[in-house]
Amino acid sequence: MLANLSCFDPLHPQIYLDGAYAPALAEQHKDSINPATLALVGRYPLCGQADVERTVAAANLAQKQWKNTDTQSRAALLHSVAHAIENSTIRSELAQLICREMGKPYPDAVGELSICASVFRYYAEMARDDGGTVAGSNLAGSFQHMRYEPYGVSVHILPFNYPILLLCWTVAASLAAGNACIIKPAEATALCTLQFMAHFAALPAGLVACLPGNADTAQLLIQSPGTHAVAFTGSVAAARAVGVACAQQMMPCVLEAGGSDPMIISRHAPLEVAAAGCVNSAFLLSGQVCTSSERFFVVDQIHDAFVAEFARRTRQLRVGDGMGMAEIGPLVSKAARDKVARLVQEAIEQGAQLVCGGRIPPDCPPGWFYEPTILTGVTPQMAIMREECFGPVAAICRVADFDQALWLANDSEFGLGASVFTTDLAEAMEAASRLESGMVWINNPLIDNDALPFSGSKMSGLGCELGRRGLDAFRRTKMVILDHQPRIHDWWLPRPDESFYPAQMAAPQ
Repeated sequence: MLANLSCFDPLHPQIYLDGAYAPALAEQHKDSINPATLALVGRYPLCGQADVERTVAAANLAQKQWKNTDTQSRAALLHSVAHAIENSTIRSELAQLICREMGKPYPDAVGELSICASVFRYYAEMARDDGGTVAGSNLAGSFQHMRYEPYGVSVHILPFNYPILLLCWTVAASLAAGNACIIKPAEATALCTLQFMAHFAALPAGLVACLPGNADTAQLLIQSPGTHAVAFTGSVAAARAVGVACAQQMMPCVLEAGGSDPMIISRHAPLEVAAAGCVNSAFLLSGQVCTSSERFFVVDQIHDAFVAEFARRTRQLRVGDGMGMAEIGPLVSKAARDKVARLVQEAIEQGAQLVCGGRIPPDCPPGWFYEPTILTGVTPQMAIMREECFGPVAAICRVADFDQALWLANDSEFGLGASVFTTDLAEAMEAASRLESGMVWINNPLIDNDALPFSGSKMSGLGCELGRRGLDAFRRTKMVILDHQPRIHDWWLPRPDESFYPAQMAAPQ
């Protein structure tokens, strides 16, 4: 049973505080616009200092009790959150709001919500499994160990593309570690994030809060003396700003800064499977997935056959409002579409060939739509191969062999994920070893596992989400030395005799 549902109204700027929806103190608010129809979806506040201060105070009060809650009771409450998500009475309503706010096709929104509960169940039990370690003692009569403790209050700065799933990834881990959580949703998905807060009704009031706002709101949360850790997902530029702010506060942070993921198609690839998989990895959510395949390296021997099958399957995709029968919804904003269009046009002007797409569809509503696009003849120097496109574009570079594909895949400032299609075991193992990325997918791109770390290298970020390391991101270690046989040690001051000094030296008088 979900509490406070009748209080949530997308047309009135609200926050989630102390286990309930409440009016924001901030007078400024912003309209949420449907990127498919440009219609008004609702309004959210741009929270300022007053909202931050009262939310941080409530979170710290709740965390003082939460950190002392035994792990079995803590796990039971996290399982209650998972149960609320699994048995939600508002799943369809929430999925529709996700569609209207950021353009995600309805089946994908339902799919996102359906996989959120498992991470709460995973961390509910993970936190019970390991509270520290006992070290081999380096001194007789001494018990020496390390224990984990929560940081305090964590701030979660979220992206628009998976507003609920990525919230759950870090919030579940932080709660399991004993922290309170303050969520700063993406502006494009503030309303659906707020509505999801009702699933936390079983938790102590104040333990989870949601403050909509902009970059200034995020900075106020980071700079508050009452917050102690940050989890961020977004652009490289925003990650840098968050990282700098955290460094100034000596605050630990997890930064997931996106990427421009390579996809390698070997001459040993199963072509039909590879083409089908690439349609999904390139065009899911209109390419607005941080691990979308953007840079394609296709071995010369099978290049033309792969492109033909890839294009055939791509042309079957339907573009339109996510509330209808469409797999390709709009880009999240006009600025996002303009960037995609610019990168495609520049590549064509520099010699790339357009296989399909490459335009705004003429028969769509007045939203930010762009057709799924395939380019061939792309060279590694083109901007579309150097920047994060974050749109429905597959840029294909023909390569001589698998070794060249690996080299070019690594020739990027990004290092989030990388994908390969091959049936050759030696190639698969070589790719797993040589690809400079946090994740490698072989024959099945974009798969996640709650128990395995999600992380990047290079400019794709710092730290880790999911798995045991995702839990460790939200807890500090403390070394404890306990002498259970108290005695005076011979190295304590003052020195007990002159044996510590060379024979020619006298002990100080």
